[in-house]
Amino acid sequence: MHLFYQPNFSELSALLDDEAFHAAKVLRLREGEAVRVTDGQGSWFDAIVQQNSPKRCDLKVTQQTRQTPKPFSIEIALAPTKNMDRIEWFVEKATEIGIDTISFFYTKHSERRNMKLERLHKIAVSAMKQSLQAFLPEIREVGDFTKYIPTVTSTQKFIAHLPENRTPLHILKQAQPMQQYTVLIGPEGDFTEAEIQLTQQYDFEMATLGNTRLRTETAALVACQTLHSVNYIAQS
Repeated sequence: MHLFYQPNFSELSALLDDEAFHAAKVLRLREGEAVRVTDGQGSWFDAIVQQNSPKRCDLKVTQQTRQTPKPFSIEIALAPTKNMDRIEWFVEKATEIGIDTISFFYTKHSERRNMKLERLHKIAVSAMKQSLQAFLPEIREVGDFTKYIPTVTSTQKFIAHLPENRTPLHILKQAQPMQQYTVLIGPEGDFTEAEIQLTQQYDFEMATLGNTRLRTETAALVACQTLHSVNYIAQS
């Protein structure tokens, strides 16, 4: 069955814009064909094509179901890399795993200081549908690191950093199940000492992600998967 994403679908009962064009011009769906739609907020809709055009595909809903939300949430906040291909890879893979929020901040050593989120949103939509999920992660630009840190309200907050004088515990050992998590991943030039001290003022815990040096996007994905593993093991 063909899968589509349409925000506010419960109000529209129709596909619009790119999804309508895909239904009409690429898939050439005909009246009476069955499709499935998600609104990105946890709902699935089984529906039948009523009328199809490149700008609007009207549907008749036959059944609505709800995907159970996770009992935890994951936000990965990172300094974007200069190479956008690496960020796009992370967004795709983290969405497939099941991330809730991806936040981009700018530090003193940031390689990139502006983001075009529209393409990342499309990549996340495609990954959400491919992995059969009904929750679309929020992708946002939070700006200056020093202004973002005081706004974080997660129940467990981590900064991926390895200081010279000690070795923090691996995030796998520090994370408690069923929490709201935020993990900070710095630029390849790392956080400055002042930035690290700021996170300590707001109760971020230092954590390692392993014994090897990881690229920004790799570290971000490892953190996401590790937190999923913590909760999977707790529920099994």
